[in-house]
Amino acid sequence: MKNKIKYTNEPIEARVIDDFLPSPQDLSLNEKKIKVTLTLTQKSLNFFKAKARKYRASYQAMIRKLLDYYVANQRT
Repeated sequence: MKNKIKYTNEPIEARVIDDFLPSPQDLSLNEKKIKVTLTLTQKSLNFFKAKARKYRASYQAMIRKLLDYYVANQRT
């Protein structure tokens, strides 16, 4: 290493933050799934498949998450 680290004895400011992480139960991805038949336009299917390839994900999982997100935001 060309650049050496210079340490100082400056005081460190620390503060406690609230626990913002979800509980392990909220991280569970094992929700019950029901198989349905869905007809999509070729344009929509191509979009999801392209994005899935880009992010190395399942296009079906992406569609499922999109629908879950929509439902979660429609509940009032």
